[in-house]
Amino acid sequence: MRSPWPRGDLWRHGDFVNLWAAQTVSQLGSQVSQLALPLVAILVLEASAFEVALLGTMEFLPFLLVALPAGVWVDRLPRRPILVVADLGRAAALLSVPLAAVGGDLTIWQLYAVGLATGTLTVFFDAAYQSYLPALVERDQLVDGNSKLEASRSAAAVGGPGLGGVLVGAVTAPYAILADAVSFLLSALLLLRIRQPEPRPERAPGSSLRRELVEGLRYVLGDPRWRSIVGYVGSVNFFTTSVWALLLVYAVRSLELSAQLIGLVLALSNLGALAGAFAAGAISRRLGVGRTLVLSGILSGPPLLLIPLAPTSSPVPFLIAALLLEGLGIVIYNITAVSLIQALTPERLLGRMNASRRFLVWGTIPLGSLAGGALAASIGLRPTLFAGAAGASLSFLFLLFGPLRGLERIPEPEAVPTLL
Repeated sequence: MRSPWPRGDLWRHGDFVNLWAAQTVSQLGSQVSQLALPLVAILVLEASAFEVALLGTMEFLPFLLVALPAGVWVDRLPRRPILVVADLGRAAALLSVPLAAVGGDLTIWQLYAVGLATGTLTVFFDAAYQSYLPALVERDQLVDGNSKLEASRSAAAVGGPGLGGVLVGAVTAPYAILADAVSFLLSALLLLRIRQPEPRPERAPGSSLRRELVEGLRYVLGDPRWRSIVGYVGSVNFFTTSVWALLLVYAVRSLELSAQLIGLVLALSNLGALAGAFAAGAISRRLGVGRTLVLSGILSGPPLLLIPLAPTSSPVPFLIAALLLEGLGIVIYNITAVSLIQALTPERLLGRMNASRRFLVWGTIPLGSLAGGALAASIGLRPTLFAGAAGASLSFLFLLFGPLRGLERIPEPEAVPTLL
């Protein structure tokens, strides 16, 4: 079904603007929670480094547990209702934190439950979200659409941590999370404003949950292009998560930074991600899709070595440089890779493609959190940060030796037979 909106500038596309606005407001709130939720564990509950890392594990564990069946359901059902229900559910889960804090009943176990609930709903939201954009815009608008969405995410990442640091300092961490709950409610309202009807989901005769689940996995793992992407992202996620799971503990306890200063560091470092969102399309056109993927993969790992190298006397410039360069590489990679996947994957497989890919590449995130927490308990924070950064620095080899490195532009989509 063709869009009723005029072609050209997506800012004139009302439904896309609603999707963009919904993402922007929810991302801004989520940036507050990404700082406030672990700070609740660190500052209020005085959790250990392993307990804080376990909180990150709970948020991403659903990508291992429910991502595959979620992809099947996303391909069977209209996607906008899934997005709205996921937003409302995450708002309710996050709202429970300040409510429990008011009564003095907040525990680390509640934070784990909130992380698990929001993570599960995020699995459904993400599978539906990346499958929904191709239903709203034309194929040749995908890079532009993904760039605008990534730009809003990056802009939220610039303003969100600073706002989070201010809120944590002003009202304490548990009550700062209220901002994220409100953002999800606003996102749901904006999504309900989208008018364009979705194409009716296609299902093969005699299909079943297991059959469709296997078809999605085979599509991802059966193509060497997707295997190289899965290998790279799964590897870099494992190692970078072992760093990120400990970053706030390291910043608070080893570097003695305040919540406000941590928020400022994260805000300034995210200017790299914002620059990557605006530059990704031009870089891809100039260098070609394959070289852009490889070079952005190279840029995403080595800068993390600056984190454990940061001197305690003046750590802020090191942290900003590390996270700025990492964010630049990751965003350029994400826009290029996601646009390629959306353009080449058949509509009937998009939900399963996204969910199967997330199962494989985000399923390594809770494992990375656990590994980082366990290793830090054994050898200390700084050596663990070095190990994670070193592993992330080698992950680009999946792309360098994969079949995509010579790809000049996004090719035309190919027919994929139904699994028999």
